Amino acid sequence: MFDGIFAPEKLLIVLAIALVIFGPKRLPEIGRGLGKGIREFKGSMNDAISETSDDSQKKESEAKSDKTA
Repeated sequence: MFDGIFAPEKLLIVLAIALVIFGPKRLPEIGRGLGKGIREFKGSMNDAISETSDDSQKKESEAKSDKTA
């Protein structure tokens, strides 16, 4: 089920290496920073998608109004 890079054994090894490199005090800070970055990225992507859909809806309504005129 968990083959490849997301296998539990591999994740534990990566976590152990990160613990050795950064230490137990820095790991929560790094996790918080990564979470914040991912959240901002998702928000930006959602904004871009909504702007794109708004633009396409405006173009469709303009096209419909041009056809009726």
